[in-house]
Amino acid sequence: MQTKEQIYSSLSDILIDLFEIPEEDISLEANLYQELDLDSIDSVDLVLKLQEVTGVKVKPEDFKQVRTVQDVVDSVYDLLES
Repeated sequence: MQTKEQIYSSLSDILIDLFEIPEEDISLEANLYQELDLDSIDSVDLVLKLQEVTGVKVKPEDFKQVRTVQDVVDSVYDLLES
């Protein structure tokens, strides 16, 4: 079981490597769409990468309400617990 800190670290690595987002722009409060400039296609890529990293099937509807980095961390954590 991963901790929320480990999930945040993995997510940060994905955002930096896959989307070339500067590390200093990433925080738990950062809005994925307004502050980090992700779009709907980026969201799909992010979900696919999270599935690859966690080994857990992520349904798009699980991420419909996700807006911030914290939301992603919480959603992944909940999926790993179930």
